[in-house]
Amino acid sequence: MAEMDYSKLRGRIRERFGTEQAFAEAMEKTISQMSLLLNGKAVWRQVDIKKACDILGIADNDIGQYFFAEKVS
Repeated sequence: MAEMDYSKLRGRIRERFGTEQAFAEAMEKTISQMSLLLNGKAVWRQVDIKKACDILGIADNDIGQYFFAEKVS
């Protein structure tokens, strides 16, 4: 399975929330859970992607850029 690149998502989180901790709180997740998601150690559920898009202001047609971009080696 391909490894996902969440760098654009991390940038948007910093832009909107300042810290991943603040974003985790808004997502009602622990920082540990958020870290697992952002480091590709856990799988994003559709409900979490939808919630993240809503609070980060990500349009539906941009979801792929933030959640499904593959890392290039």
